[in-house]
Amino acid sequence: MNVTLKHLRAFLAVAEYSSFRQAAQQLRVSQPSLSAMIRELEREVGLRLFDRTTRRVELSAAGSGFLPNAAKLVEDLDVALRGLHDVAKRVRGHVAVACPPLLATVLLPRIVAAHVRAHPGIRVSIVDVRTDQIVDKVRSGEADMGVGTFAGAEPGIEHERLMSDSLMVFARRRSAVAQRRTVRWQDIAGEQLVALTRESGLRALVEMGYGTMGRPARPAYEVTQVATAIALVEAGLGIAVLPAIASVFAHDRGVVRRPLLDPKIERDISIIKAAGRALTPAADGFAQLLRERTRKPPPVRG
Repeated sequence: MNVTLKHLRAFLAVAEYSSFRQAAQQLRVSQPSLSAMIRELEREVGLRLFDRTTRRVELSAAGSGFLPNAAKLVEDLDVALRGLHDVAKRVRGHVAVACPPLLATVLLPRIVAAHVRAHPGIRVSIVDVRTDQIVDKVRSGEADMGVGTFAGAEPGIEHERLMSDSLMVFARRRSAVAQRRTVRWQDIAGEQLVALTRESGLRALVEMGYGTMGRPARPAYEVTQVATAIALVEAGLGIAVLPAIASVFAHDRGVVRRPLLDPKIERDISIIKAAGRALTPAADGFAQLLRERTRKPPPVRG
């Protein structure tokens, strides 16, 4: 059966005005065109929908029975189309962003807040998981995008660099390390190390730095959270090698940060998405804001 939306709108207009002339004016079509659409509809359903007289057009018994169903069909379609329009215009939608806990704490909150102010109808979910879990969540579609530091190419994943962050040494304010303006890896060789566990992507960078000295990294303490590592440093239990962005956790804690050189080790923070899968308008808008806001990284203290 070849019944179109135009047929239904024509039927509803004639039923409302009981006049082909007025219905044609309302729909902005010619009266012969409207009459042709009604005839086509009646031919398709095999029933007369209107009783026509020289003075008036009235619904037939079949037309009266069909009227509420036709009205519901058009209304449902209009609601669906408005919903799609809202999604396309970024009025409504949902964005899920997977990222490691450090970035979920330091980088994303201000960006999410700015996005919510600009698009209050779009809900943003932060999925804070380990770096090794982010790729799986993006690939499966559980997250629209991921933000973090990723090692090498991943099958089915597209990378886009957002910003870079360098490793720094975090030390207690009164310690010998803290008295230096800059620190070399060799300068911390004898210090007790507070490190993140091997599940963290940062651990591999720290081991790379120790490797340049020809020695392995042997942490005195291993923790899963950056804030815990800095708390142990504050307690005088050692030094920690962390990205500069982690400085927000050291604010007013008696912990200072110093550049770590020879070599200077940097990491790229990137946005990833599933290859060949277009972002929704809501997710694309969030990604654009993410690009804009990471051109100037968040302020760091310490």
